Amino acid sequence: MDLSMNSFHGKIPGNFHKGCSLRSFSVNHNQLEGSLPRSLINCSELEILNVGDNNLNDTFPNWLRNLKLQVLILRNNRFYGHIGSSEGRFSFSCLRIIDLSHNDFNGHLPMKFFENLHAMRSGSESKSDSKYMTYALSNPDGLFYQPLYITTKGLEIHLERVLTILTIIDFSNNQFNGQIPIILGELHSLIVLNLSYNSLTGPIPSVLGNLSILESLDLSSNKLEGKIPAQLVNLIFLAVLNLSWNNLMGLIPQGKQFDTFTNDSYIGNSGLCGLPLSKNCNDEQNLEPQPTKFDEDGDAVDWKFSILMGYGCGLVFGISMGYIVFTTGKPWWLVKIIERGQQKYVIKGKIRRSGGRK
Repeated sequence: MDLSMNSFHGKIPGNFHKGCSLRSFSVNHNQLEGSLPRSLINCSELEILNVGDNNLNDTFPNWLRNLKLQVLILRNNRFYGHIGSSEGRFSFSCLRIIDLSHNDFNGHLPMKFFENLHAMRSGSESKSDSKYMTYALSNPDGLFYQPLYITTKGLEIHLERVLTILTIIDFSNNQFNGQIPIILGELHSLIVLNLSYNSLTGPIPSVLGNLSILESLDLSSNKLEGKIPAQLVNLIFLAVLNLSWNNLMGLIPQGKQFDTFTNDSYIGNSGLCGLPLSKNCNDEQNLEPQPTKFDEDGDAVDWKFSILMGYGCGLVFGISMGYIVFTTGKPWWLVKIIERGQQKYVIKGKIRRSGGRK
């Protein structure tokens, strides 16, 4: 059922009875209000639910977790609150496209939810062959025939047909906070990941470098910090990278796809340096952080402080010696100490030789 792009208003009817045989329900781009009807759970074969671009006001529909949903589009509404843990054996396990962008969701990104996305965790497909075209031609049932609007590679595009092997996570323009879960690095089939315009903190997980067929990564406009992981260079299919407007620092990785990205991928990070930026890195920015050392009492010792202390003591000693030499001509006390030491070694050597002859 496709009722999209009309001027429908009011609420979505709530009379989906048991035995409902809908596989796709699209009412996107209308003026619908209210909440999602709980009776949709009676549509046990439902694979596509697209209610994007309306005025719906509801929480995340965890109650749909045991359906066979492959596409869930809630974008550009008024959905709010946390995304539940979605615990359970079949929790959204078939989901391949989820778009929650432009809503009011908040809280931490749901680790348990990502753990259950088994359709995205399946082994990474190689794109060096023509699997996309081969699959489309030989498996017409593997296509969604309903049109779909998604944001990928920085653009909103209209897809007449969507391959089931297309995998997308778009949680952008919400109020999510906390760190990016490392479990995302296990979603090996992921092609588009968009977490931009939230309040995410902490570092970019290096495990995102495991997403071998990722084409678009947008983490812009957050509060991420630390260095850009060198592992991201392994993303050889990455066509779009946006890390702008964060608190990132250090040398930008080089090589492979990273050599194709422009300044726009990094603007708004005053601590970044290196190509393609005009800001050069100094030696300190290129150095890896040194491990913390501990003294005998177990207290941490700053290695930089230790070096400066040693350098300072040596400098003071050198200046003092120079002053003595300059004012007295010769440091006789030091000469006498050295001569006494030499005499001791000579005497000891004679004793050892004489003892050997005896």
